[in-house]
Amino acid sequence: MNDEQMPDDGALEPIEFQSPGRFSLHNPDSQLPTPAAWEPAPFVLGSEQALQRFSLPDQARSHALALMQQASRTLCLYSPDLEPWLYNHSSIAQACTQFVLSHRHSTLRILLRDSSRAVRDGHRLIGLSRKLASHIQIRRCHADYPVPDGAFLLADDHGLLMRPEPDQFGGYAHYQDAAGVRQLQRLFDQTWDTSITDPDLRSFLL
Repeated sequence: MNDEQMPDDGALEPIEFQSPGRFSLHNPDSQLPTPAAWEPAPFVLGSEQALQRFSLPDQARSHALALMQQASRTLCLYSPDLEPWLYNHSSIAQACTQFVLSHRHSTLRILLRDSSRAVRDGHRLIGLSRKLASHIQIRRCHADYPVPDGAFLLADDHGLLMRPEPDQFGGYAHYQDAAGVRQLQRLFDQTWDTSITDPDLRSFLL
């Protein structure tokens, strides 16, 4: 439209517009399956006397979950790299969340030999430690000090899960072993006292 066609008051002529109608949007369903919930082992912390040996990953998972769900005061986890096959699962994260939120003075301490894999690939427990920093601490073993053998989980004063060879699934769980827990707790505490705070763990992004 040139100046000769412009209305005297400078306003543009109305433009007729017709809507093409409504469109339905169909977002594709997520292709990522929801992780199936794990089932805890059917043993009672502080009561079951028998040693429970296992050799399969699902058995290790069920014992770890049972111990975490039943602990009420302390959980201490010693692991080479926060083994994702065993601890990077929604059932484990939920059990840890319930543990620290349900018990006022409860603490979860995690001690790693190497944190690079968990930081690189992402891990639920690292993300959880950022949300619940006052209850969950993760530290890395100091390279200049000796570290315990194996990988283990301690629940309160009685429960433990031990895997003597961390690169294998096999091990054992004991739900009433105060003497064994005391021995491993001393090793854990000594290593914790010389451990370091890993800046990569603090800067982990959710």
